[in-house]
Amino acid sequence: MPDIEFETVSQRIRALFESLTRAERQLANRMLENYPVSSMGSITTVAEEAGVSAPTVARMARKLGFSGFPDLQAALRRELEAAISDPITKHDHWASDADTTHILYRFTESVLDNLRNSLKQIDIEAFDRTVSLLSDRRHALHIVGGRITRSLADYFFTHMQVIRPDVTLVASNSNSWPHYLLNMQEGDVLVVFDIRRYEHNIVRLAEVAQSRGVSVVLITDQWGSPASKHSTVTFNLRIEVPSAWDSSVVPMTLVESLIAAVQADCWEETKARMKTLEDLFDHTKLFRKFL
Repeated sequence: MPDIEFETVSQRIRALFESLTRAERQLANRMLENYPVSSMGSITTVAEEAGVSAPTVARMARKLGFSGFPDLQAALRRELEAAISDPITKHDHWASDADTTHILYRFTESVLDNLRNSLKQIDIEAFDRTVSLLSDRRHALHIVGGRITRSLADYFFTHMQVIRPDVTLVASNSNSWPHYLLNMQEGDVLVVFDIRRYEHNIVRLAEVAQSRGVSVVLITDQWGSPASKHSTVTFNLRIEVPSAWDSSVVPMTLVESLIAAVQADCWEETKARMKTLEDLFDHTKLFRKFL
């Protein structure tokens, strides 16, 4: 297993899954099924619900790097608290830090640390698979974001709309989502942005889209949106910084990397679209020309 600092219990489970026994895999699947709630009961309850023995649960906790089941549950509680934190709680968490370094340097170092650790955890095969999905012009592409992440969705949409046809930015008003779902066909791709304080409607959209045969690409944080249960590919990215707000730097880096990769994957078609677009810009005199 690569030397990676795992942020969540779920990441540890997935990394170790292939090395688990049959009973442990059964337990792992149950733990991930309604994560992290499914592991918050007593060791007896968790074992019964997974159909395994209590010693199996204890052994699993140790395999995941914890001293025992109580230690594992403590980690899950910390995850849950972090995932549902509001801006005031986030601010107070960082404000309690005695570090007197200037905020510019502290913030930048946090962002760089987020980027380094996120890159370690991104599966290159998953990235390449996503590029193939996004490049496939036989199927439409749909993009949606939440209250904060809709700006990322809009940025991604603007670039993908130039690169390829049949790209739709799903409106942030969930009342209109059934109309968008009506146009989603089997084989289409839905890119979903959802970070902590996860939005119920986005999770529901991903669920219904998946049921219609749509491939869901989820861009989320290190704790993981519940929408991951319905995703084909999930990217868990670091977002914590010394602020009341989470950082979008790492998600934006992934977005721009995907844009560059898809553009390179179908450059001739994209180049033709860009030339046509430039002609339209000239015709509408959108940009000022100095010569």
